[in-house]
Amino acid sequence: MQIKRLLPVAYLASLVLWTSAPPGFADDLQSRLAGDGGAARPAMDGSSSRCPQNADGTFCWMSPDVGAAWASGYNGSGVSVTIIDDFTGNMGQVGDLGHGSQWRRHGQWVAQAAGMVAPGANITELDYSEQVPLTLKQGLNVINLRYGLEEPVSGYRLEQSIVDAARAGAAVFTKAAGNGSVAVDTLADGDIDFLALDLIGKQSAIFVGALERNGTPENKAKLASYSNYAGSDSEVQNHFLTVGVESDKTGLTGTSVAASVVAGYAAILGSKFTSATPTQITNQLDTARTDTLVNYDAATYGRGEASLSRALAPVSIR
Repeated sequence: MQIKRLLPVAYLASLVLWTSAPPGFADDLQSRLAGDGGAARPAMDGSSSRCPQNADGTFCWMSPDVGAAWASGYNGSGVSVTIIDDFTGNMGQVGDLGHGSQWRRHGQWVAQAAGMVAPGANITELDYSEQVPLTLKQGLNVINLRYGLEEPVSGYRLEQSIVDAARAGAAVFTKAAGNGSVAVDTLADGDIDFLALDLIGKQSAIFVGALERNGTPENKAKLASYSNYAGSDSEVQNHFLTVGVESDKTGLTGTSVAASVVAGYAAILGSKFTSATPTQITNQLDTARTDTLVNYDAATYGRGEASLSRALAPVSIR
């Protein structure tokens, strides 16, 4: 099916990545890079990385919470993460998530980031052009979405099935908020994202904005200049999270990078709270921090900066 997508919601710092996808909607990994249910890592291309691996196995763009979660035995094991993205287009970009400078399609970068955060998760790739109904796997499912739809969702089988599943709380959905510097539910350059509109208020859907970097109480972060924000709708604010995108270290930026990190967080939570429902995982991720943000307010940051350590803290959730 021919579909026309909005401007994709991830960028290389110096290169805007466009999709050649045709008429009706707005923005899959051809090979597994990481997160295949083990501790796999993508092959290095021989060039040195400006983001070397830390002693705990994490990388410079990750929150320290990730290493702490791994050390406690929580790495996404038993959770399925589906990345719905562009895996077949001709456009790509160069970046470095810690294995040296590499060229990847957009979907490959997103899948690699999610798989590196949650290396125990099973990463599945789905090209958004396929237009087949969403298929969920056994156990907890996390679905990552980095695109928007210019036309009503009812005209698209995949997106209608996504909205239906989010309404039913059948999976955790992490949706990139977008890079238009506007509220999630408003026009950007004359277009509005119907997929975002239909996900507002759905019980297991999360919108993810990008911070300029990871924040701390001593060195607070602010929303990246390009990132969409929560806006005045309380239903958006209640399920809107932010996370740092360290573009100066990776060469990659955009809310799609942020969304893939939160998808990894959801998988890590699922590997601890193995009997939790997708809605419980979604609500647990809302235990975000506000003390790490510059001039926190809900209209900008929603719930705040996603905190994996806070989300993992309880013995159980309900």
